[in-house]
Amino acid sequence: MAKPAILVTGGAGYLGSVLVNLLLNEGHSVRVLDALRFGGESLLGCWSHSSFEFVRGDIRDLDAVRACVKGVRAVVHLAAVVGDPACSKQPAEAREVNLDASLRLFDECCRAGTAAFIFASTCSNYGVTAPENEYATEASELAPLSLYAETKVQGERKILAGTATHGTKVVVLRFATLFGASPRMRFDLTVNEFTMQMLTKKHLFVYAAETWRPYIHVLDAARAVCAALNSPDTARGQVYNVGSTAENYRKRDIVRLTEAQLPDARVEYGDCGPDPRNYRVCFNKISQDLGFSTTRTVPVGIAEIIHLLQSGVIRTPDDPHYRNC
Repeated sequence: MAKPAILVTGGAGYLGSVLVNLLLNEGHSVRVLDALRFGGESLLGCWSHSSFEFVRGDIRDLDAVRACVKGVRAVVHLAAVVGDPACSKQPAEAREVNLDASLRLFDECCRAGTAAFIFASTCSNYGVTAPENEYATEASELAPLSLYAETKVQGERKILAGTATHGTKVVVLRFATLFGASPRMRFDLTVNEFTMQMLTKKHLFVYAAETWRPYIHVLDAARAVCAALNSPDTARGQVYNVGSTAENYRKRDIVRLTEAQLPDARVEYGDCGPDPRNYRVCFNKISQDLGFSTTRTVPVGIAEIIHLLQSGVIRTPDDPHYRNC
């Protein structure tokens, strides 16, 4: 018999579609709420699963939210306008979805007696780590440099503040930059994009090559959500960086790792770009508290994307369908 239901908002997305399959394989019953902004093909693999339920709807629709949280044990809130470019293009919608609707969703979960609420956030909240050789921890000052990060920081703070008055267990997950293959594939993420450009165009132009980011494979990110869902009560109200300290790289490092597998590509560098973020992150807390560790490295992800494209599984990676903006 399936375990009590889990609601995944944004379950048709890049991370969500991987997570839904993982949860179903672990024996959970899963309900997905998604507006299908980028289509629903990513859910075809689990469509006929007896423990899968889909509801098409926007998390700004309070009636849809109330119906979806009814009877579920836990909510994994992934639905968002994701990424700096997408939020900059549609700032009003980004605030409505990422902040206002997220807070209403949490309130409805508390009213419905939902046991756990997993809130997807981002390591972009750290903005710039200073001094340069310092690694951000969950206790570091937050300095969001984009609307996307601003909405996540505000959402974190307001939802965590509600844990003192509500019984719902909240766990916040600040994800490193994702990479790797997913049923809802994206080629606007650094590792995926660099690999695609260097393979298909034989050319890549890189801005701000010395800037740092942490990276995590999308499957490991989904595994971290499962770890949060299965976490002890001591995780209540906690924030966890999600990734591996060893997987902090400069953009120049990502290029070199890709060149090792695609040596024929030509790479050019520019001195500056529109993205001022520059941060390295420590991931010890999630390992110590939840026993979580990553299983796939950036070089493995690069090889995965190369094989995905060379096999012809995706023939038009330049299609806007594979980008959030």
